[in-house]
Amino acid sequence: MRVGSFVLAAQFPGQGQGEALHRAVRTAEVAEESGLDAVWLAEHHFVPYGTCPSAVTLAALLLGRTRALRVGTAVSVLSTAHPVALGEQAALLHHASGGRFSLGVGRGGPWVDLEVFGTGLAAFEEGFADSLDLLLRWLTEPRVGSSTGRFRFRPVDVVPQPSQASCDGDGPEVVVACTSPASVRLAAERGLPMLLGMHADDEEKAGMLSLWRSHARASGRSAAEVLAAEHVSAGVVQIADRGAQASEALRKAMPGWLRQGLDAHVTVDGRTRSPRDPLAYTELLCSLHPVGTPQHCADMLAATAERTGITRFALLTEGSGELASTEENVRRLGAEVLPQLR
Repeated sequence: MRVGSFVLAAQFPGQGQGEALHRAVRTAEVAEESGLDAVWLAEHHFVPYGTCPSAVTLAALLLGRTRALRVGTAVSVLSTAHPVALGEQAALLHHASGGRFSLGVGRGGPWVDLEVFGTGLAAFEEGFADSLDLLLRWLTEPRVGSSTGRFRFRPVDVVPQPSQASCDGDGPEVVVACTSPASVRLAAERGLPMLLGMHADDEEKAGMLSLWRSHARASGRSAAEVLAAEHVSAGVVQIADRGAQASEALRKAMPGWLRQGLDAHVTVDGRTRSPRDPLAYTELLCSLHPVGTPQHCADMLAATAERTGITRFALLTEGSGELASTEENVRRLGAEVLPQLR
């Protein structure tokens, strides 16, 4: 079982953006010190929900600050990025880090980001599969051109070529954020592991994994490929000597952050949205994920792995909103929970 920290660089009420980013960097440094497997970096634009607008840029910094930690994006938003530009960045980080970089990609949302970056609503509603396929070609072929879809250009050399990196594997790992049957099928047909959201319970995640396997086999993926796919489950972790202390720390801090962060999202086309109730969502996360004593947290993670078949976790450790508390949470995860799982 491999456990990492999910880093949003969240800006809690009363905090500055630099404070949020500093906490994100420290989370990665302490994660490596504490023996965690990875950090997974979220990307958001124009909202305090997350103050990191470029997950690959922050990944580059953290790969330089660490020596063994895997650093992944969770996710880089393909709807507002050019797949070739993102592929070049991924290949560069793959080479420079000795193979410690994972590229998580997702569709994003119908946000004003699409207007600001000029990609338009069609990139979100219809363009994800084409963008993903172009990205995968860039990461696997020595020369790439495109004559269909939104991206049209003459063949050019791929530099640097991920497959020529002096590290294990043919290129950076690519993971796809999946929230619907359509995205599960898209990932499965390409043989790509899924990143499953923290809002889903074990039953839903197990169902998505079963659906992924079905689509992967139907598309011709071998039994070995299906079994080898290492999916990632996102969640929350908060550790305390008593369960009530852990949940209270999240109930105190998370609703205010969720309220100001989620309310700041603006749709590109004026469509109405129904944001989650911050208090109810915090309660849901506390019930679904390892929030409590070290023993309880270990038991929760082991149970999720048994029910779903997923053995990689990206756990939000900054839910208290405080730097010292976040660092302690990461250290306790490494010292008191992981040994029980290994």
